[in-house]
Amino acid sequence: MGNIVRLTGMGVALAVSIMLAAGTVYEAIARRISAREFPPPGELAEIGGRRIHIDCHGSGWPTVILEAGADTSGSTLWYPIVQTVSETTRVCAYDRAGLMWSDPGPLPRDGEAIIADLQKTLEVAKERGPYVMVGASLGGPIVMLYTKRHPTDVVGVVLVDSAHPDQIKRLEAASGIEDDPAPLLFRAIAALSWTGLPRLLLPAPELPELPDHVAAEVAAYQIPSLQAALDEVVAMPATLQQAGTFRDLDDRPLAVLSHGKKWSDYTKDQQASAGMSREQFERREDAWAKMQEEQAAWSRDSTHQTLRDSSHVVQLERPDAVINAVNEVVAKVRRRQQ
Repeated sequence: MGNIVRLTGMGVALAVSIMLAAGTVYEAIARRISAREFPPPGELAEIGGRRIHIDCHGSGWPTVILEAGADTSGSTLWYPIVQTVSETTRVCAYDRAGLMWSDPGPLPRDGEAIIADLQKTLEVAKERGPYVMVGASLGGPIVMLYTKRHPTDVVGVVLVDSAHPDQIKRLEAASGIEDDPAPLLFRAIAALSWTGLPRLLLPAPELPELPDHVAAEVAAYQIPSLQAALDEVVAMPATLQQAGTFRDLDDRPLAVLSHGKKWSDYTKDQQASAGMSREQFERREDAWAKMQEEQAAWSRDSTHQTLRDSSHVVQLERPDAVINAVNEVVAKVRRRQQ
């Protein structure tokens, strides 16, 4: 009996090893195909032995720098904004380390590491200020931290449903639900990304707001970007703490856009996936709205618009509002220089 158990265990181990080996080969081939079929649309800037992808269009000043939220999609979600804003000024979207076409970077991937990469990337790409910094979600604290470190380069800011430095504790207190930015399932999927399993099991992102070729890029690079996205989320408390030391933009033009979609506007499936009751959701939304109001007070020259028909990813659901906010800040900056 002992020999049978031992042989069975060896057989299972061998089968698992074969499946992992096959999955690893499958994943490696898929990544090579993605690199061939979806090359980087912009420039790969060499920074200290690593490459960061930056995609700039248009001409004029100030240059608009787009900072994405915590996601695997990086620069691609800014596509509608880039296409329109580039008609009136210079605009750059980029991928943080390990996301989409950019090489991974050393840990931790907190705000200080991210803005150091951004500064080197802008220098290598020969992009020059002054800049209007646009940050969505986690990108908001990142652009605030960049402004703190490079105050003479930043002349305007747009916060797109931006994270708030105090949001973790305040959202937990409002909803009564512990906010875990890196749940166990996310960690497990990222850890297995090299095995091919996540590519087989995860559905392709549904992005009807984007052109087909851009949505295909997101799908192709979703799996290779998982670990970098996780690393940023793990470092998010540190990023928020770092950014929270700077909350005064003086009189720089500031535009704040906030989501305002109500519970009743979501589908039953979306409500169920929220993992909270309607009451908890509404308390959480009230706390979020209060933090958005606070951010609008960080400048003496600010506007604040709440979008009742949008959820968190405003740049996809209401790109027109983002474009208008960016153009208004750019116009204010230009008028001041006349």
